[in-house]
Amino acid sequence: MVVATPIGNLGDLSPRAREILASADWIYCEDTRRTRTLLSAHDIPSARRLVSLHEHNEAKRIERCCEEIIRGKTIALVSDAGTPGISDPGQDLIAAVTKAGLAVSAVPGPSSVIAALVTSGFATDRFVVEGFLPRKGKERLRILSALTREERTTVILESPRRLHETLEEFASLFGGQRRIALAREMTKLHEEIWRGALDEAIATLSERELKGEIVLVLEGAVFDEAPPASDEEIRRYVDQAMSDGLTRRDAAHDAAALFSVSKRRAYEIATSKAANATGD
Repeated sequence: MVVATPIGNLGDLSPRAREILASADWIYCEDTRRTRTLLSAHDIPSARRLVSLHEHNEAKRIERCCEEIIRGKTIALVSDAGTPGISDPGQDLIAAVTKAGLAVSAVPGPSSVIAALVTSGFATDRFVVEGFLPRKGKERLRILSALTREERTTVILESPRRLHETLEEFASLFGGQRRIALAREMTKLHEEIWRGALDEAIATLSERELKGEIVLVLEGAVFDEAPPASDEEIRRYVDQAMSDGLTRRDAAHDAAALFSVSKRRAYEIATSKAANATGD
């Protein structure tokens, strides 16, 4: 059973989730201390039923979990907050259990992603969840470049320590007037939801020291037709790809696929950049 747990307010644990957690033979959890606190708050005995499951040991837990299910045991999977598998451990375990032909069901409930999305004021009929972005490198640039043309609302998780740098990067790539919503401390005493343009976000939030998990909701791009990628976008990507170890030809090949341009154009931009740098 994949069991959603509160993202802040302990009162958000559903009656059904409480029932499952009380009766499960084993509770696989991201942090046994956090889960024990939750169980205690709801008068649910832990009774040595807690098994740690985090990014460093998830692969090792898969075989044991499958064996327990085959033996008829009830396994409850929880994360520290929200729904397991959504930017939290559990995705690989769930995939392995389903691949083994074993039943997986969910006890739905709190999710910071959905809570931020529906309170953002942006379109919710079509959206994409990016979770935590890569901190740097070609993969981060690839994702951000794609988001410049993404028409769906996008949900991104971010650390307070990196928030200001990320907002400035967003404004540079998406334009300062692209709207964003910032949600933090959701369901808690100091819950805050901020909405406005990226330029305004940088000016308003740069002086503040924000704490707590932050969810960013980026409004989708709006245009009649998807604008073609600029030479500068392609150059930026090629530069980053080469700094990550790719050859100029391979970097240009990747850029062509990402920006839907011809390989010839991508390579010409890449070699033009090199020629300009050497003064040829």
